[in-house]
Amino acid sequence: MMSEHVWRYTLLGTLLSLLAFAIVGQMVRIQLNPQQKEYFEGIHVANMGTYRTIYPARGLIYDRYGHVLAGNTKVYEVGIELAWVENPHTIALALNVVLGLDYKAVLAAASQDASPTSVYVVLDNFVSQEQIDRLESYRKEIEDTYKRSRDKDRPSLAGLVYVPHLMRSYPEKEVASNILGFVTTEGQGNFGVEAKFNYLLAGEPKNVWVPRDPNLVAEMPNVPDGADLVLTIDRNIQKAMEELIDKAVDDNGADSGTIVVLDPKTGEILAMATTPRLDLNEYWRYSDVFKGSTPFDRAISETYEPGSVYKVLTMASALDKGAVTPDTEFLDKGVFEIGGTFIYNWNRAAWGPQNMTGCLQHSLNVCLAWVASQLGAKDFYSYMRAFGIGHLTGVDMAGEMPGRLKLPGDADWYDADLGTNAFGQGVAVTPLQLAVAVAAVANDGKLMAPHIVRAVVNKGQQFDTQPRVVGMPIASKTAHTLTDMLSRSLVDEASDAMVEGYKVAGKTGTAEIPTPYGYSSNATNASFVGWGPVDDPRFLVYVWLEKPTSSPWGSIVASPVFRQAVEQLVVLMKIPPDDVRKKLTQQ
Repeated sequence: MMSEHVWRYTLLGTLLSLLAFAIVGQMVRIQLNPQQKEYFEGIHVANMGTYRTIYPARGLIYDRYGHVLAGNTKVYEVGIELAWVENPHTIALALNVVLGLDYKAVLAAASQDASPTSVYVVLDNFVSQEQIDRLESYRKEIEDTYKRSRDKDRPSLAGLVYVPHLMRSYPEKEVASNILGFVTTEGQGNFGVEAKFNYLLAGEPKNVWVPRDPNLVAEMPNVPDGADLVLTIDRNIQKAMEELIDKAVDDNGADSGTIVVLDPKTGEILAMATTPRLDLNEYWRYSDVFKGSTPFDRAISETYEPGSVYKVLTMASALDKGAVTPDTEFLDKGVFEIGGTFIYNWNRAAWGPQNMTGCLQHSLNVCLAWVASQLGAKDFYSYMRAFGIGHLTGVDMAGEMPGRLKLPGDADWYDADLGTNAFGQGVAVTPLQLAVAVAAVANDGKLMAPHIVRAVVNKGQQFDTQPRVVGMPIASKTAHTLTDMLSRSLVDEASDAMVEGYKVAGKTGTAEIPTPYGYSSNATNASFVGWGPVDDPRFLVYVWLEKPTSSPWGSIVASPVFRQAVEQLVVLMKIPPDDVRKKLTQQ
């Protein structure tokens, strides 16, 4: 009898042992089989949580006095937790009405069954707080109405979830838009400082485990925000210059306009106003605003022939080399031949005996071509390169163009180019490039690196941008001599650029625009560059109006804009009139 039970126990033990071995073997097989392992890990992930990329808050951008130019606003990702959905129809209807989403598409998404590979569906993104409030109001109304209903098909927004995150916002809309650039919904900076410093502003995203258990939320890692930028621009000056250039473009029927304001002593850009501009909160309108090949920021990306404002650099070079002095006499016969090309004055007239101040005052092409010939090609182009012409200024913004300075030895350079380049024809610059070069004359001959970022604040530390001298193309004595010549020339001609109570120096520019068939006298680039107060320069202003129709002359359309800009600058920068400043220094 006992033997009969023994074999039964033995058989049962054997079967249980085999079953145990089978279970162990299956576990080993699952562990070693990648597909099976992924399946079970997927179930674990679906039940416990999911991996998500956490993006830090994008750094803010301020003007030099702390006004926010680029910030962040809270928006929401709207999605569905499939396991929690009770009534797909209610969700589809609510999102159709409030967010304008397609009813059928939402219904199909909400009707899915949860699975290890599909537990959450994104329906919309960048949804405003106002829209979320409307959805929550609708949710509360449903709950209050149907809270006692036991109907399994009762209306419900269960499963509809909102995930908050930040989106770039620009409280000043168009102000400084060409400087700032914009950030797309994908988080990529475009143009300006948003593109140049995208890596700093965006911070470092982290891929983290997000548990479904709310009790574990405390375990979420801290993701540091992106770096903040403090710009050199003054928001009030920037806005004033934008309003001024907009009016100048309208009043003169110009295609576009640009004003650059620099601190010649530090290279700081106080304002950079250009047209057109874009409300950065509606960046998707970019192609409507910037048509064709229109650059986002003409001040750094548009190259053109500057015309007579370039004579400042030619005269500075010749004075510095000793090729001429302020008192050097020149007999202007109305024409000058160089390299087989005849140079004429702007009015085709002969101006007779002139000293170098007179040549600048009357903006004589013939005289400046002669001055360049006295300097010689080798020295002329050496000075131009020292002033930074033909090179990037290195400004800390995206999209800068280098311009073009043809040099002896280039395939397209001819002897005649020395004469035409002397008065700004046949050379291409950007507004910023020319402003930076002329600023060296205002700054005792020192060429400063231009910059738009004053400081970077990153992880609790502030890193200031220090003024940087990148060259000294002319001597301090030369700079003072030329400043005095340009200041006296404005007074002698009773220029519209003069500012009551302040002594300034400057030069007009009128440049014919090259076409495939030669230069057109029907369209010009009108400009003015000037600085002041001459005894202690606090600002340099460059004005450029493209193709004005009211008048082609820089002295008529650009000089008054310079005066108006300075009249506002001395107020905004709190610069007393010259006589008041002198009295204050004597006390």
